[in-house]
Order: sequence, then C-alpha cells, then structure tokens
Amino acid sequence: MEAPARSGTAIRDREAEKRRKAVKHVKLGDLEVSRIGLGAMGMSTAYAGAGTDEAESIRAIHRALELGVTFLDTAEVYGPYTNEELVGRALRGRREGVVLATKFGFISHTGRPSGQLDSSPAGIRTAVEGSLKRLGTDHIDLYYQHRVDPLVPIEDTTGALAELITQGKIRHIGLSEAGPETIRRAHAVHPVTAVQSEYSLWTRDPEARVLPLLRELNIGFVPYSPLGHGFLTGTIRSTDDFDATDWRKNNPRFTGENFQRNLRIADEVQAIADQARATPAQIALAWLLTRGENIAPIPGTKRVARVEENTAADTIDLTPEQLERLDHLTPASGETHDEAAMNQLER
Repeated sequence: MEAPARSGTAIRDREAEKRRKAVKHVKLGDLEVSRIGLGAMGMSTAYAGAGTDEAESIRAIHRALELGVTFLDTAEVYGPYTNEELVGRALRGRREGVVLATKFGFISHTGRPSGQLDSSPAGIRTAVEGSLKRLGTDHIDLYYQHRVDPLVPIEDTTGALAELITQGKIRHIGLSEAGPETIRRAHAVHPVTAVQSEYSLWTRDPEARVLPLLRELNIGFVPYSPLGHGFLTGTIRSTDDFDATDWRKNNPRFTGENFQRNLRIADEVQAIADQARATPAQIALAWLLTRGENIAPIPGTKRVARVEENTAADTIDLTPEQLERLDHLTPASGETHDEAAMNQLER
C-alpha cells in the first residue's frame, strides 16, 4: 500500500526538479538568484489582510520554491520581527538552495529614539543576531542596509558588514534606496552585491543615475514593489477595500485626483496584457526583465495563485511595439511615499 505513495512522491520531486532547472537565473554581482524572487513583507504587515492567514502565506512560499524561485526577501522591521519569523518557519527543512535576504537599520538596537534610523556598527551586530535567530539559519545570504543612516558614515557601516562576512554570518552586502555617491563609497570599502530600490512602470527614478552606476560597478539591482503596490495589476479600481492598517490608504498615488489619473496607467497596461494574452502583472514584470541582465524583481504576495502568476511572467516575450508603448506610459501622478518617507530615499 505504501509503494504507490512513495512513487507519487518521487514523481512530484522529479517534476519539481524539472521546474527548478527551467527557471532562469541571473547574477547580482557574483550571487546567483532566480530572475523573479518573492517579497514577503505583505504577508505580515502594511497591506489589508496582512497577518491574517499564516498558513496561506507559508503555502505561497513553498509554492514559490516548488516553481524554482530561490530568492526570498524580508526585513526585521516587517511586523516588526514577525515576517522574519514567518519566513523562518516556512524554510524549516527547506533552507538549502534558497538565497535569503533581510535588512537592518529601521530599528535601533542602541537606544536611539523610536523611528530613528540606526546603522551603527554596534546596532548592526545586535540586529544580525536577532535576524539569524528568527530566520532559523546560521547565515544570511544578502544583508541590506534598509535606508542610509545620515548619522553614520557609510564606510563605518560597510566595514561592520565586512566583518560579518569574515565571521560567516552574512555572505553578501546590499543597500536599499541608496544614491550613487553612497553606493560608490560603500563599494570602495567592500564590494556591494546588490542595490534594492522601488522600480516599476510607474516609478522609474533609478534609471537616470543609479542604474548606470550599477552597470559600471557590476552591482545587481533588485526592484521592490515592481507591481506598483498592486496598482499595476489592474485589480484596484477603488480604495474602499483598504482598511486602516493598509498604508496605501494615505499614499499620494492612491488618493484623490491622483488615484483617478493613475487609473489610466492601469488601463494602458491592461490593453497590452489583452494583446499579449497575459495578465497586467505579468506584463509589468516582463517589462522589468528587459531592463538589464542583472535585475531580479521581488513581487510581493501572500497567495499561491499570485505566486504562480508572477513566476510565469518569465516566459513572456514582449514585442518591440509593446515595449515602446510601455516605455511611454502616462507618467504617474503623486509621489511614491509621504513626505517623511521620501526624505529617507537617496536619489
């Protein structure tokens, strides 16, 4: 009676291995990752329904791994802490082959006032121990500074991270929302593997100054919110379903006249999706994958169906005409964040 079950398991394992081999990979610096990753933040915080179905979130992570996604992204501030714990539980017994990324710097571990950035060497040493414990691992593959700390020279931060590499606690250094000068100074202390910034069809700020520098220095680029916080999927036609915990409720692009103007962008992407027989999310991701050889977007979701949809974007080939239309979409109205958050982004 048990032989068929074992046979069925073996078949599923072989099929999973075929899918893993079929998924395309790219290099971020010298770090190999799946060309499409998975952002875990929304499983625990920031969006309506976050943290309400842990079982489905874990299934989504497991399904991503089955489909060949090797690149998972979290941060200590997501929750705070609960998202790292969730990812750690999901990876129990599945850690091998996963490129695990997390971030520090939004939470102070050295007594700074609440809400103040902290990338001091002492703070980093405390932060990494907490992340390792919550993630249930002995090393972090890619460790990002979440935002540039204006009170700590980037050379001091990078030096502390280099020590963690020597100790085997992390393997690669990343920066998030850092500008060209900071990137260059950090890279001079120790090679930076990847820079993470918001980048999508409606947020194209990195193109002018950051992306050219990353190509020059052979640093990988990780676009977060590649679907415009869900807007580019075409499924958001009203903010009525956003509860008080959803940060988009007060986001400039999702409010007032800006929201109405931005619906045109979603409609334009939908038209191209209809032509390509794909979903708007797949079109948005497929466009990103044409922006360079060292780019690995991390669309976020907490649902299995969305993981399957997003991962399939890697199979879509956009025509020159479609790329031309996407390159010249109606510009988005409104800033990507409120004033306080915008002040923490380097450009």
